Amino acid sequence: MKKILSILVFTLFGCSKPILELKTVNAADIHDQVMTHYQKEVVLINFWATWCSPCIEEFPMIVDLSNAFAEKGLKIYFISADWEDQKEAVIQFLYDHGVEGLSFLKEEGNDNQFIRDIHEDWTGALPYTIIYNKNGEVFDHWENKKTQEIFQNAIQKALAS
Repeated sequence: MKKILSILVFTLFGCSKPILELKTVNAADIHDQVMTHYQKEVVLINFWATWCSPCIEEFPMIVDLSNAFAEKGLKIYFISADWEDQKEAVIQFLYDHGVEGLSFLKEEGNDNQFIRDIHEDWTGALPYTIIYNKNGEVFDHWENKKTQEIFQNAIQKALAS
């Protein structure tokens, strides 16, 4: 009986993956998601792709920041720019990095319109990070890989605003 109970406990808890939902979205859906945090949290969104080396390099640091600042009022979302046929690779990447909760996959279609709808200054370069204040307004944004210091400073300023 002990052996069966041990196997059951291991099966239920030992092999569990983080709870992850990957939802396909357009720019309007992203803005709607940001607004679900209105007056509650600062939101950082990171646009990345599995084929983007700088994205992959900075990804673990952003996950660490998510864990460090979650209780201080920061919510981080990851949005993959991969194609729909890469969905399983995206999910595996997120699992491998311990990402839980809701993440997104950019809807296929007019990339230029999507980019403009996210932010007028975004050229489409990845990685792209955008921070919204608690009022759902863009607080800061940048293209390309940045240091942990740049992320932390922007997050702290947004939280203090």
